[in-house]
Amino acid sequence: MLGIGDRFPDFKLKGVVDSNLKSAFETFDQDSFEGKWRVVFFWPKDFTFVCPTEIAAFGHLEGEFRDRDAQVLGVSIDSEFVHLAWRKDKEELRGLPFPMLADVKRELSGGLGILDREEGVAQRATYIVDPDGIIRFVYVTDLNVGRSPEEVLRVLDALQTDELCPCNWAAGEETLKAA
Repeated sequence: MLGIGDRFPDFKLKGVVDSNLKSAFETFDQDSFEGKWRVVFFWPKDFTFVCPTEIAAFGHLEGEFRDRDAQVLGVSIDSEFVHLAWRKDKEELRGLPFPMLADVKRELSGGLGILDREEGVAQRATYIVDPDGIIRFVYVTDLNVGRSPEEVLRVLDALQTDELCPCNWAAGEETLKAA
């Protein structure tokens, strides 16, 4: 699995950005959000139970991420058409403010090393990638356990200080000074 300090892999994936079929699909790659931080999170499958709770939670915080010059990208191994159907079907996903990317060939999830060996789906992984394309944070939970988008936001805040941040540090608090 790729980790801290590794370059996030190049990718080119179709994504769903809207519920209207005429404007729903766009293609995204590693250069789509040049100069921005990226928060890229993966879920195993569409039309499941834990996943929409996380996706909606990232959606609720998207403005906070945007305020920090970060682009949120959600990814699973499902096709863009399955993403669109799920987005239309699930109330909390209809107005998502970030793209849902389709890693159908499993190239990105495979390149990151996060394919679950038994299920063949992306693990529940989250990456914070800096503007230079370097992975600065990785967070992976069991397929049955949802993650905390608030923690991802807290870590992004800490990374953007470029300072030493103690345990449970929150934005606005003092950072540590090396002696």
